[in-house]
Amino acid sequence: MEERRACEERLGQVVEKMKKEGIDMSQWRLGTFQRTICPQCEGGSTEERSLSVFIREDGTHGNWTCFRANCGWKGYTQPDGVPKAYQAKKDSGNENESDQEVKANQPVKVIRKLREEDLRLEPLCDELVTYFSERMISAKTLRRNNVSQRKRNNKIVIAFTYRRDKVLVGCKYREVSKKFSQEANTEKILYGLDDIKQARDIIIVEGEIDKLSMEEAGYRNCVSVPDGAPAQVSNKLPDKDHDKKYSYLWNCKEYLDPASRIILATDADPPGQALAEELARRLGKERCWRVKWPKKNETEFCKDANEVLMFLGPQALKEVIEGIHGDELGIPTGWKCMDGLYKVVPGELTIVTGVPNSGKSEWIDALLCNINNQCGWKFVLCSMENKVRDHARKLLEKHIKKPFFDARYGGSVERMSKDEFEEGKEWLNESFHLIRCEDDCLPSIDWVLNLAKAAVLRHGVRGLVIDPYNELDHQRPPNQTETEYVSQILTKIKRFAQHHSCHVWFVAHPRQLHNWTGAPPNMYDISGSAHFINKCDNGIVIHRNRDPDAGPVDVVQVCMKKVRNKVIGQIGDAFLTYDRITGEYKEADEAIVAKVVKQQIRQKSTSYQR
Repeated sequence: MEERRACEERLGQVVEKMKKEGIDMSQWRLGTFQRTICPQCEGGSTEERSLSVFIREDGTHGNWTCFRANCGWKGYTQPDGVPKAYQAKKDSGNENESDQEVKANQPVKVIRKLREEDLRLEPLCDELVTYFSERMISAKTLRRNNVSQRKRNNKIVIAFTYRRDKVLVGCKYREVSKKFSQEANTEKILYGLDDIKQARDIIIVEGEIDKLSMEEAGYRNCVSVPDGAPAQVSNKLPDKDHDKKYSYLWNCKEYLDPASRIILATDADPPGQALAEELARRLGKERCWRVKWPKKNETEFCKDANEVLMFLGPQALKEVIEGIHGDELGIPTGWKCMDGLYKVVPGELTIVTGVPNSGKSEWIDALLCNINNQCGWKFVLCSMENKVRDHARKLLEKHIKKPFFDARYGGSVERMSKDEFEEGKEWLNESFHLIRCEDDCLPSIDWVLNLAKAAVLRHGVRGLVIDPYNELDHQRPPNQTETEYVSQILTKIKRFAQHHSCHVWFVAHPRQLHNWTGAPPNMYDISGSAHFINKCDNGIVIHRNRDPDAGPVDVVQVCMKKVRNKVIGQIGDAFLTYDRITGEYKEADEAIVAKVVKQQIRQKSTSYQR
C-alpha cells in the first residue's frame, strides 16, 4: 500500500509537469505511447497528431517527442525526490540489480512493447511483390518471413518485422529508394532470430534482403544485423554495458552462444568488412568464417548475397557457403606447379630470400596480383627499395598484362591504353596501400606494424609486405645481440600476423656468398641470424638462372625450403618463366625444367669435387 501511494504521488507529479508544458490528454495511459497534437507546432497545417507521449508505469519519468521534421520538440520530466520505497530498500541494504525501481535523478531508456494492431501492417501489394521478384525473392519466402507493407507519410513502405519466439519486438521500414527507418525505442535484436534457435552453423548478413536471399539458396539459419555497417573499425572494444552500437549481439547472446561456426557474409565494401571485423571481435574470431564473394563479370565482384542471387543464381550462392572451409587450407598462388608446395594462409609469416637481382620483389608482386584477382585481397606494401611510380607501373603491367611504355623493353607489344590506365589506377587505389618513410630516418619495425595495423582496421587489408629487412632501423640496446634482436622483431611480426589474421611476407637478403657457384642459396645464408628460418612459417628462396647453357635466363626457380603447416604445402621446387615485358610469371615447360635441373646437378657435382 505504501508503494502504491508513492507510485500515485509520482504519477500525479509527472502529469502536472507535462500539463505545464502544454501537453494534455483526455485520458492518460501508462506504459504505452500515445499520440496527440504538439503544443509547439500544433501539428502544422494538417494538424497532425505528431507528438508521442510516454509515462512509465511506476511514475519514475515521462517523455515526449514530436516527429514532425520541422519541429522535433522533445522533453523529459520526472517527479521530485527519490521514490520512498526505493529509498527504504537502499537504507535497509536490500537494493540489488533485479530491483526495477529507478533513481529519480537518473534518466532511463524505456524499451517499448509493440503491438501488432498499433502498426497497421498490410500484405504486400503487387508492385512490391514484383520488386522482390526482380531481386529473385519469391512470394513464399516473403510470407514465411512476415514481410509486409505500411503507409507512412503518404508512402507505401516495406515493413520487416523483428520477432523473438514469434512475438513482435521491432519493425524496420524500407522505401524502394533505399531509405530506412525503424520503430523508436524498441529492443535491438537480429532479423530472423527464430531461424537460428539451437543452430550449430549461423550465417550473419548485413541486410534483410540478404537474409531472404540466403533462404532462396536453401539456408534458413541466417540472420541480419538491424543497423547496417560502420564506416570503419573502432579503435577500442567497449565493455558490454557501453557497447550500444552492437547491443543486438548481447540481446541475442543465448541464440549465438551454441553456434560452433558463424559465417560472416557481410558486404564486400569497406564498411561491410569493418562490420565483419567488429562482429568477429565480439563473437570470437576462432569460430567466425568470412565469405569470398565471386565475380559477377570479368572485372567486378559481387557485393553481397543478393547480388550473387540476382547475377549468378541460387546455386552459385549455395556454392559460396558450401565452399567455405576457412583459410586454413590456404589461398592458391595462381600457379598450379606451386600450389602443391605453398599456399597463403592468413596469420602466417613467409620469409623470402635470394641473391640480388633474382626477382624476389617482382615475384611477390606477381603473387599479390594473383591473390587479388582470385579473392579480392587487399595489401599494404612497405617496399623501401622501390620508387612509388616504378612500383605502381610494375603492378599495373602485371594486372593489365601490357607494358606501360613504348620503350625498348616493350618490344612490339601494344602498350596499355588510357582507358586501361585509368581502370588500373582505380584498381591500385582499391587494392594496395603504401607505407612510406619520406624523411631521412629509417623506419623501425614498430612504426611499420603500427601503420599496417591502421590499414588492416580501416581498409580490410589481408597481406603485408616488408621489403627488405636491411632497410629497417636496427638500433638495439648495447647488451642485446643481433640474434636476440632478430628473434624479437620476428616475434613482433608473427604476433601482428596472428592477431590481425594477416599474412606477412618479409624479404631478407643473404649474406655475401664466398665461392658462389651459381646455385640457389640456403635459408641459413640469410644475413643476421638463423632465427629467420627457425621462426618463420614458410621459407622461400627465389633463384634466377644466369647460365645460358643451362636454359633460358628468364627461368625462375621458387624453392620451398620450409613449410611448417603440412596442410598447405611441402618442401620442393617450382619453375616459372618471367615475361620481362609485362612482369608476369608463367609455368615453365617441362623440357626447360629438366634442362635447368640437369645443369644444377652438374654444378653440385663440380662443387663437391672442389
